Amino acid sequence: MNPEKTNRSAHFGFSDVSEKEKTSLVENVFRSVAARYDLMNDLMSLGAHRLWKDFAVGRSGVRRGQTVLDVAAGSCDLTHRFVERVGHEGKVVAVDVSRPMLQRGKSRMIDAGMIRNVAYVLSDAQNLAFADQQFDCVSIGFGLRNVTRIESALGSMFQMLRPGGRIVVLEFSHPSSKFLSRLYDRYSFSVIPRIGRAVTGDERSYRYLVESIRQHPNQEALRKMMGEAGFEDVYYHNLSGGVVALHVGFRY
Repeated sequence: MNPEKTNRSAHFGFSDVSEKEKTSLVENVFRSVAARYDLMNDLMSLGAHRLWKDFAVGRSGVRRGQTVLDVAAGSCDLTHRFVERVGHEGKVVAVDVSRPMLQRGKSRMIDAGMIRNVAYVLSDAQNLAFADQQFDCVSIGFGLRNVTRIESALGSMFQMLRPGGRIVVLEFSHPSSKFLSRLYDRYSFSVIPRIGRAVTGDERSYRYLVESIRQHPNQEALRKMMGEAGFEDVYYHNLSGGVVALHVGFRY
């Protein structure tokens, strides 16, 4: 066993922890926030997350009858949108490493009457539990910054795509102007943790989520990482002034 590999560190917010510890800490965060996750999304983004997700699905190129893998599916907002797109002839597989989040997502889908063409799998984004080249599209929404090794997750998702398929990565990113960046920092560090404390009783988890955004690669860095993972013709759209970015890449 390579001691360097087993002792590698990873970011957990602004802290450096072991890779094994980060996996456990992230699971604890989402176990804590699962029950109020959707309400917090609405409060933190003032509802804008719905528009961002609509835009991502619109750029996915997904059509009726296709198969989609939604990684870090959480409460299944993107899954829901993809199920509507693929219709009864297609299929969507929702994957998450957090059992409480996946259970919440499944419950929401059942409540919406979406049962027939969707499956749920507990799996790590870095080691997706499927045979290669099964999906026409792979998506990950607001989950990439939480994985232990982004490079490993991108490589695993690349292997899932059929030739001609595409990946859509929707994630918080870096505002494109200094003024917006300062304003966003003030809101993120002063307001979001307080909302988290008031609504969920858990300020610490939301402080981590804010810190994790700052540690995430910027738009150009992520575009380069996707290219190194094998994706081609990678491009991105800045949404809300770069607060969020949608990256799209292809496997040919």
